[in-house]
Amino acid sequence: MSCLLEAAVLLVEVLVGLAAGLFLVRVALQLVGAAFHNPISQFFYRATNPLLVPMRRWMPPWRRLDVAGIVVALIVMLLKVALLGLLLARLPAPPGWLLLGLAELLALALGIALWLVVIRALLSFVGVDRSHPALPLLAQLTEPLLRPARRILPATGAIDLSPLLVILALLLARVL
Repeated sequence: MSCLLEAAVLLVEVLVGLAAGLFLVRVALQLVGAAFHNPISQFFYRATNPLLVPMRRWMPPWRRLDVAGIVVALIVMLLKVALLGLLLARLPAPPGWLLLGLAELLALALGIALWLVVIRALLSFVGVDRSHPALPLLAQLTEPLLRPARRILPATGAIDLSPLLVILALLLARVL
């Protein structure tokens, strides 16, 4: 593979991953009921509203799940599959596009969850400013993953081992 082709593939993967990640985080924020007035939440809402608000006329949320956000993220990942197929001259058959797009979307969601748990675990070892708006948001996004692990693991005192179990589970899920 030539250097220019590798650079193009890298750009497609990064830019499309950021775009789809933006919508996935928005979906996660709504799922966990994150504080709407948090400045970080506001960034995600303002960045995604131009696409999602008109789409909600045809795809309303189902309970707290933002269906339009998932559909947009899937379309972005399908675009990634198509662009990479064109760049690498290995365009899959149309039914394969949907399967690859879903797999890419799931891998991205698991990767985002993994990084959120890692960041929360690292921040627990470092003295940080508790008034920073990212901390409650990070706790809201990771607590649904960590809570079941805390029930499984025995209490060890000051050290919480639940992030280790969740990280292992997320890594296994990505491999499978």
